Amino acid sequence: MSRHFRPWKIDQTQLLPAAVTDYVPADHLARFVVALTDESLDLSEIIATYKGRLGQPPFDPRMMTALLLYGYCSGLYSSRRIAKACIERVDFMMIVAHDAPDFRTISDFRKRHLSVLANLFLQVLMLAEKAGLAKLGHVALDGTKIKANASKHKAMSYERMKMREAELRAEVDRWLKAAEAADAQEDERHGASRGDEMPVWVADKQKRLAKIREAKQALEAEAEAVAVAKAEAERVAEEKRKVENRKRSGPRPRAPSNEPDPKAQRNFTDPDSRVLLTKDGFIQGYNAQAAVDQTNQIIVAHGLTQSMSDCPQLVPLVDGVRANLGRKPKEVSADAGYCSEGNLRALATRKIHAYIATGRAKRPDQLTRKVGGELTQKMRQKLKRAGHRSRYRLRKQIVEPVFGQIKQARGFRQFLLRGLEAVRAEWAMICTAHNIVKLAKAL
Repeated sequence: MSRHFRPWKIDQTQLLPAAVTDYVPADHLARFVVALTDESLDLSEIIATYKGRLGQPPFDPRMMTALLLYGYCSGLYSSRRIAKACIERVDFMMIVAHDAPDFRTISDFRKRHLSVLANLFLQVLMLAEKAGLAKLGHVALDGTKIKANASKHKAMSYERMKMREAELRAEVDRWLKAAEAADAQEDERHGASRGDEMPVWVADKQKRLAKIREAKQALEAEAEAVAVAKAEAERVAEEKRKVENRKRSGPRPRAPSNEPDPKAQRNFTDPDSRVLLTKDGFIQGYNAQAAVDQTNQIIVAHGLTQSMSDCPQLVPLVDGVRANLGRKPKEVSADAGYCSEGNLRALATRKIHAYIATGRAKRPDQLTRKVGGELTQKMRQKLKRAGHRSRYRLRKQIVEPVFGQIKQARGFRQFLLRGLEAVRAEWAMICTAHNIVKLAKAL
């Protein structure tokens, strides 16, 4: 019995040419991003930078912005991967209209307009609020550690820097003396040479020594700045104690040292990144922060820090929500990493209902560390009284899935850019892409 199949004619030409928009369905995310960029986003600040009329016309900034935003929404962050998708994937072909830029053009556009692209977060957030996706009834805060574009093995402690500096200096001096002796022997045997040659290995070690000295001086400068700040704080405190006529009790604190901590580390690839502890071990990275609204998991504020601790980030995130949307959240929940008397007092001052765990345990009200201050004790009793009905239980289902969607679903596990300001802008673009995906699904 013969089988009949549908015709397979890959060389069949079309009677009427298809438009690029016919490549993807009407409800596709690519179409939404194009419409959003073309109709709703203000790109005048980027467009104003194009003034020259000489040479070949540049790519339309609206198309380049839509291409980058859709790449981030689709889990493509590298300029090379985005450029490759523009000639292989029909959704990217539709955005660039068969006129694909190369990877260098994409990379330069992102680098040149990075701050403006980061500020698109606020425009997208305002659109989400107008669509009713951000109610600010309950906002959950959390942080996640993300790898930097640097290896932790390219970091060196201050103590090791001093040892390695001495070793390299002695080694370079020894080889220079050996080279001078060899030159003297060759001069006696063959006559005077040009005299300015230097072995490659000597220059390489000198470059390494200069790199270590530069990092060592940077650590010393940071330590000196910290020491000056501590000394000034101690002076102000001493004057206050004298005015209040209070006697000091206990030993006098030591004067702050201008020398860095021997264990203080600096990375040679990305000096702004830090060694951070995660559940999977130590990484060289940054601590990314997000405040997420309960209604549709919209990110309403974001931040990024070099610090391992989440505690200092609570007040900036809460104030960031009000700065972005013009109003404060009614409720805020966070894990034990954000718990402190200062943070609880700040939320109480702002008249925000707080639900912050007081200890790292299966139940947030369990006592696993010191009792803490008065506000911490009240928070523990507040969570204990609510039991399984506690509003704190909303935290896990609000903010933690967002990091899962960013890191697992869209595959963002390492920053591409280097330097604190550039990485902050990159994190803002990641948060913008997340909100665009949520906005597209809701509309």
